Amino acid sequence: MHLLYCDETNLEERPGDFLIYGGITIDASRALDLSKEIDEIRRRARVPKSFRLNVNPGPVGFSHDDFITLKQAVLQAAQEYGVRLLVYMVLHNIAATPDEARRYGINTICYHFNCILNRLNDSGLVLIDRFNDKEVDEQLVEKFSVGVCNMPYSDEIRLNNIVGFHYSAIGQSHLPSVVDIVLGALRFAVIRHTRGLDLNEKTARTLLGLLSPLFYRTFNGKVDEISLIFSPKEIRHAYYRRRYQELKDYLTASRIEADQVITECRMY
Repeated sequence: MHLLYCDETNLEERPGDFLIYGGITIDASRALDLSKEIDEIRRRARVPKSFRLNVNPGPVGFSHDDFITLKQAVLQAAQEYGVRLLVYMVLHNIAATPDEARRYGINTICYHFNCILNRLNDSGLVLIDRFNDKEVDEQLVEKFSVGVCNMPYSDEIRLNNIVGFHYSAIGQSHLPSVVDIVLGALRFAVIRHTRGLDLNEKTARTLLGLLSPLFYRTFNGKVDEISLIFSPKEIRHAYYRRRYQELKDYLTASRIEADQVITECRMY
C-alpha cells in the first residue's frame, strides 16, 4: 500500500501568485523507517518533543540558519526513503476562488495518485490536511463513492485503487510535517520567481535542487504530468499564458522540466 499526504500552500488570493496544492506519496512499508529517521533528525537538532515541525516558524532558540538546516535534513530524508511529489498549480488570476481552486486541486491530485497506483498495481490511502471548507466533507465522500466527474473522455471515473479518504494534521504523524516542508520549499521558490525577490535566488535554487529528485519522470527525463500539472491546460489569455511559461522555464533551470506544454490549444 502507498500513502498520500496532501496539503495546500499560497492560498491567499493575490494577482500574479500561484495557488499550490500537492501531496507526497510513500510506500507504507518505508513510512516507519522515515518516521524513525525524522525522530533522529529532531534528536540531533535538539528539537523539543512537543514542537510541531512545519515550514514556519522554527523552534524557540533556533537561528534562521539552524532552522533551514533542519528542514533541508528532512527533505534529504524524504528523498532517501522514496518519497515522491505530486503538484497542482493554478494562477490566482484564473481561479474563481481559492476554496474552489483547492477543491480542483484535491480532485486532480487524487486522480493522479490513482493513476500511479495503477502503474504500481497497488492500493493507496489518501490523508488530507484538515481545513475550513463546508464542502470538503461531501467532496471526500464523493471521491470514495463516485470518483472524479466530468473528465474529458468520461462522465465519471472511479478511483478504484484508493481504499479511503481521511484527514490528518501536523503533530499526529511526521508525514504531515514532511508535506508541509516540501510544499513550503516549493512555495518559497515559486514566490521568489513570481514576485521578483532576487535576494532569495540562492536559497530558492538550493531548495529546488532538493525537490527535483522527488518528482516522477517520463522516459525522456521530464517531469510527468501526473507529478506536476499547471491548470488550466488551455490558457487562452496571452498575458496569463506568459506567466505560466515563465514559471515553467524557471523550474526547468533547476531540473524540474514539466512535460506539459503551456498552450492556448486543446491537446486532449
